[in-house]
Amino acid sequence: MKKRLPPLNWLRTFEAAARHLNLTQASVELNLTQAATSQHIKGLESQLYTVLFRRLPRGLELTDAGKAYLPVVHECIRRLTTATEEIFGQSKNRLLTVRVNLVFFTTWIAPRLAGFYEQYPDVGVRFTSNIWLDKEIHTHDSDMEIRYGKGYWPGFDADRLSWDQLFPVCSPRLASTLGSINQADLGACERLSKQTLLHVIGYEEGLGHWLDQAGLSDIRFSHEIQFDTLISALEVAKHGGGLALGRTSLVEDMLEKGLLVAPFAQKVPTAEAFYLLRPSNKYVHPHAEIFRGWLIKEAKQKH
Repeated sequence: MKKRLPPLNWLRTFEAAARHLNLTQASVELNLTQAATSQHIKGLESQLYTVLFRRLPRGLELTDAGKAYLPVVHECIRRLTTATEEIFGQSKNRLLTVRVNLVFFTTWIAPRLAGFYEQYPDVGVRFTSNIWLDKEIHTHDSDMEIRYGKGYWPGFDADRLSWDQLFPVCSPRLASTLGSINQADLGACERLSKQTLLHVIGYEEGLGHWLDQAGLSDIRFSHEIQFDTLISALEVAKHGGGLALGRTSLVEDMLEKGLLVAPFAQKVPTAEAFYLLRPSNKYVHPHAEIFRGWLIKEAKQKH
């Protein structure tokens, strides 16, 4: 038979007393008399049939049972406080904050954002860019985050937003000088080796990966430029500055408009993708599920 849950006031009193290890300080924090605080503790211990504190001459000491119970009670109170404030308090008007990969925002979200606000005019969103990513995901300054990777981040639920193939892209003018490329065509390989490669730092599957898969890894290029954002490399490629590696979801619009072309037929599937991340066991924001649902729907329309 399950034990009946203790009253919330008793649990709050236990949590405060366990933090302070002092009934007087806990009473001040909770705005209770010391007698009421003691009564709450005794009531909780009585209901649980367990002693939670040892009374010492100068304070309290948690028993083993009290030490085991405290983290659970503390986390439940914290989550309940946060959710209550988010839903009913002043912070319900706080903007939903989304950290997002810069190229994904520029090429994928931005063209669709007007459509989002047509459907949800009352949802406020604040976007911040992530360029250099820490391995650890910080949630103190954002509610959700869009990252590129293989789909697993401990402590976070991940929704896939892209299913890409990899292929070089360049300006139409540059493409006209390349012709068809294959490993057996020495003249074509020589033309390719004279081009500038536009590398982006931080991607496991970059231009080198595509060259390996296409059987062109032996080609030595005369020039290479490195960038810390893919949007920078694509912008240079649009203006004839070299070959950048395109990802289907990011360059579709540029290809349709003729700003970029894919000069080679070889396309390589990628193990990486863009994902929307949110903490697994944390209340995020009242509008988080609205934004998540919209993103997933848009992504599936393209998949």
